[in-house]
Amino acid sequence: MRLEDSVFISLQPKKITFPFGDFFFFEKFMVAEICEGIHFGWDKVMQLVQEAYNHYGANFKIAYISNRINSYSIEPVTWMKLRKNGHNFITAIAVVSYTDLAVKIATLEKVFASASLKRCTNLDEAIKWVRTLKEFN
Repeated sequence: MRLEDSVFISLQPKKITFPFGDFFFFEKFMVAEICEGIHFGWDKVMQLVQEAYNHYGANFKIAYISNRINSYSIEPVTWMKLRKNGHNFITAIAVVSYTDLAVKIATLEKVFASASLKRCTNLDEAIKWVRTLKEFN
């Protein structure tokens, strides 16, 4: 389910659209919906990081929700590379998988994630999980 088709759109997140996907900035988390067939590589990740800094400011902490409504690729080491390059703002990651393949990919990413990574079966589960994190209460 797309975020815009969910009840969570009523929270009026800021929407940023890039040629490679839509990103919704909430107070304590971000929801990413990457376009079909995209390789979400380092250059695209850094464009998103810059927008996050522009929106949240210099010293922020958020959870990242990857709502995998489309099939795309990402380098699993991206999470480690972000932290290695001083971008430590992601405290937790939720991956919403709608296919068996997406679940397997999320399992691989979990090995490389430096933040807590939860695999979810729907957007509601992911958002409820990030809202329970002690970092945000």
